[in-house]
Amino acid sequence: MDICKLSATEMAACLRSHELSATEIAKASLERIQKVEGTVDAFLTVTEDEALAAAAKVDAQIAAGEQLAPLAGIPVGIKDNICTKGVRTTCASRMLENFVPPYDATVIEKLKAQGAVLTGKTNMDEFAMGSSCENSYFKPTRNPWDITRVPGGSSGGSAAAVAACEVPLSLGSDTGGSVRCPASFCGVVGLKPTYGAVSRYGLVAFASSLDQIGPFGRTVDDVSLLFDAISGEDKTHDATSKAGNFAARIREVKGLRIGLPKEYFGEGISEEVRAAVLKAVEEYRAMGAEIIEVSLPSTPYALSAYYIIASAEASSNLGRYDGVKYGFCGDRGGSLTDMYETTRSEGFGDEVQRRIMLGTYVLSSGYYDAYYKRAKLLQQNIAKEFEEAFTKCDFMITPVNPTTAFKLGENVNDPVAMYMADVCTINVNIAGLPGLSIPCGLGKGNLPIGLQMIGPKWSEGVLLGAAKCYETAVGGFAVKEM
Repeated sequence: MDICKLSATEMAACLRSHELSATEIAKASLERIQKVEGTVDAFLTVTEDEALAAAAKVDAQIAAGEQLAPLAGIPVGIKDNICTKGVRTTCASRMLENFVPPYDATVIEKLKAQGAVLTGKTNMDEFAMGSSCENSYFKPTRNPWDITRVPGGSSGGSAAAVAACEVPLSLGSDTGGSVRCPASFCGVVGLKPTYGAVSRYGLVAFASSLDQIGPFGRTVDDVSLLFDAISGEDKTHDATSKAGNFAARIREVKGLRIGLPKEYFGEGISEEVRAAVLKAVEEYRAMGAEIIEVSLPSTPYALSAYYIIASAEASSNLGRYDGVKYGFCGDRGGSLTDMYETTRSEGFGDEVQRRIMLGTYVLSSGYYDAYYKRAKLLQQNIAKEFEEAFTKCDFMITPVNPTTAFKLGENVNDPVAMYMADVCTINVNIAGLPGLSIPCGLGKGNLPIGLQMIGPKWSEGVLLGAAKCYETAVGGFAVKEM
């Protein structure tokens, strides 16, 4: 039995049947990480001692005949912008290279309460700003399907770790597509939940009104398992979180109305991506779903609105990194202003500085009304268009990325081309909706293609159920052999 090729639900079943121990599973995951990390580079920190200690506790529970929580003994990778008590949390930035949080994020508390085995912190674009996982201060992560290509970003390490079978589950964060885009590029399943469905306490902020923690897995059932564990209201720490009414997972799609937004299938979407997504749509039609065309007219303007809003919030959130309180300090003598300048110019990478400057500009006197205010008005229009479209359909299907994974270095010096990778995903964050990426085929070079399912707020149950129906119909999703 190749333990690392098992899904999380299969691992859980083996634990309960005593075919495997939690320690055996943890050791297999850690050995796999050691074997492939020189190729994939998905992890920044591996917590071997902590993982084995957590696994031993689960084995003790099994020996005592105690009932196990759903995630007990299951290895999980954690994106390195989610705080972990006593474990370095860097946001892949020089600014936080040696930062060790004194507390756990709410999602980490929930995972530990279930007995999940946390294997380490995964690589990412610095402060979650990027679409390729090349903006990490430490190293780029490589796509397990083709190591000359990017895994997507910003949660590229989390997606690559699951695709490379280092862990069956991982957590990422999604501000404009940062779970769904790498899930698509790496051929795994990724969920961006409804805004407020998962507590953001302990998630290092990029753009607070758009950020959302989300799960990765190789199967829909695995993602459902992790989502159930981390979702729910956090009355103590996150006032934006809610106890969502997540409907039971549907078992068939017959009679459901699936909307195809015409703006998502036009210019800019590669033919192989369009064809793969539309082929999946025909699978749904064959299962009895009704396919209808819908329109979201503001879609062409959403990318501009997103980068104005996200950069404005980033400019505010990242103001705390001044070299005084914690993190990197670029003190070379001189005035306080000199220290601030040195700290921020040396502590932040180019992409982070670019977005801070843009955000500061659009919030400055004389430009606030011209840019930020107009972007926020467009945000309201986008949300209203989705609401209107959902009166005609139960959920929508679109591409996730315009293309398959691009080459490492291909877009690194072209910010606009890099930003376009998120063109199909940002509207979901702007409107606060749930979005799910599932594999729907392979393109040229055997590279994965993903389709995106978008639903109304709190419709994760419908999306996951419909995705499970597709997964079953096509016989499951391919796993990359490494």
